[in-house]
Amino acid sequence: MSATGVMTSLPASVTLKDAQAILESLRQSFAADTGDVWRIDAAPVTQLDTSALAVLLECSRIAAAARRKLQVVNAPARMSDLAHLYGVDELLGIAVSDFTPVTLNGSAKASEIPVVPILR
Repeated sequence: MSATGVMTSLPASVTLKDAQAILESLRQSFAADTGDVWRIDAAPVTQLDTSALAVLLECSRIAAAARRKLQVVNAPARMSDLAHLYGVDELLGIAVSDFTPVTLNGSAKASEIPVVPILR
């Protein structure tokens, strides 16, 4: 087996609406790839929600079941931030250098961030 196989690309939109079809396409791609590392290119992604992480986590399970590793490359900043926030960036092989949330540009002060009470 080669160290890395061909790279599979995600589509531009990875949302709940598209998740099942994308996952099926990724399963087919995985079956055709014989490398030790399953590489998924996230560069084309321009629209995503947390379903993107669910799809990639399922890909991680598929790869692990076959004793292979998943590596997500070229993750857009929002995907990288979500993966870091949920603590799955390392599991998905998403490189996160210095975590800076995309929604904050560094100009907000801690005192300006609203506090949301937790209801019990």
